[in-house]
Amino acid sequence: MKNAAFAATLLLAACATAPASSTQVPACPPAGYDRAALEALRAAEFQIADTAERERFARDLIACLASPDPFLRDRIAYEGLTTMLRGEQLSVATRTNLTNETLAMMRGPDADGFARPFAALALSELVRADRINGYFDDAMYDEIVAQSSAYMLGISDYRGFDEHEGWRHGVAHGADLLMQIVLDPNFNAPSHMRAIRDAVGAQVAPTTHFYTYGESERLMRPILFMARRGVFTEAEWTAWFEQLMQPAPLNAWSDAFGSQAGLAKRHNMTAFIQAIWINARLSENTADDVLLPGAEAALRALP
Repeated sequence: MKNAAFAATLLLAACATAPASSTQVPACPPAGYDRAALEALRAAEFQIADTAERERFARDLIACLASPDPFLRDRIAYEGLTTMLRGEQLSVATRTNLTNETLAMMRGPDADGFARPFAALALSELVRADRINGYFDDAMYDEIVAQSSAYMLGISDYRGFDEHEGWRHGVAHGADLLMQIVLDPNFNAPSHMRAIRDAVGAQVAPTTHFYTYGESERLMRPILFMARRGVFTEAEWTAWFEQLMQPAPLNAWSDAFGSQAGLAKRHNMTAFIQAIWINARLSENTADDVLLPGAEAALRALP
């Protein structure tokens, strides 16, 4: 796979402003299913005997990923797709269709803030399915990395949980997607790992929001598993931590206590670096030890 071709794909992903797919997304809930029928289907672990009906139902769930109703979004769309994918109940054609639709949703409009995060979470399950039984082609591997990285880089909605509306959690869902990409050996270009590492780094320490819903731990995971793949040397990881620790927009880390932006940056950076150091230090897998020198130096540099 050519790095130049992937770079072009990444550039197109970063510039995309509208869904690439013109397919009309079905209404939510899927036709023929009221709430009672959906509750019964969920209780039956989404078992649908008729193959054609099962695959139609799975495709129709895409619309529910954007639903403001947490029952339809979390318990039906996400749980349903996850259950059917992990049970290997869906054909390659349907999985490919779902992949294209979730990619389109991730770069499409999202007035309520649910569609993109849940499309990313659903795509993480489609990538997991590829890891178990590969079905993407090279162009799709590049496209997924490019769009997933662009999604993470573009996140500005940091809302997490709401008691009435449920989860949005864009950073955490994006991190879950990047983790599944890292775990899938079919994503094997060095450019893939660099794009993912850069995308994670961009969301480690926002200055407009204090992470309170476990985002730092979720961001840690793709980095930890990437280290275990041996893609980068200890020196390269240490250099990455040094770059991550640049204090901008602060003049220096000593300024962190003088503003909300500084406090947010320090809070978020500390949580991420601590998660990296603790997990690499306690892990029985010695491959992730390459993270320790850079993480320890970062911890010592934080005020």
